[in-house]
Amino acid sequence: MKLKGVYRTVIILAILAVNIGCDQVSKSIVRKKMSYDEEISLVKDHFTLIKIENTGAFLSLGNDLANPYRFILLTLLPVLCLLAAVVYIIIKTNFSRMVLIGIICVAGGGIGNIYDRIAHGSVTDFMHLRFGALQTGIFNVADVSIMIGVGLILLDTWVKKKEDTNKPAEVL
Repeated sequence: MKLKGVYRTVIILAILAVNIGCDQVSKSIVRKKMSYDEEISLVKDHFTLIKIENTGAFLSLGNDLANPYRFILLTLLPVLCLLAAVVYIIIKTNFSRMVLIGIICVAGGGIGNIYDRIAHGSVTDFMHLRFGALQTGIFNVADVSIMIGVGLILLDTWVKKKEDTNKPAEVL
């Protein structure tokens, strides 16, 4: 059953709100309960919690930019893009369910991080994964949401391409 109109919009906004809420609740707990650079080791040092504040973007990119460039690149443009994405998914109704959820996850994660940047002047990151020589940067729930969203969009593209290649060729 395909949802339409107001019901579809309400569901999109509810999923978006839950996504942003999970991110903000996790960051709020970390801000209140952990001190900076405190490290809590979980899962045999493969998963650690460590609180840092990231004033840049992904992997601290743009950390050293001077204002107004920093504000434009790290706050204003992302806010405009995220607003456009939310309006786009509400207006355009022919997305597959997987792509729609993917875009909502990307937008929700982006909004969570932008909210931090505006409200706190930086983004709170606190999760780190390490498996031998392989390790991640320090990230947060919003970053996980963005990665899940991108993964869903790529998976949908791959599935559709696979379906197209399995269709018999049309005879002219």
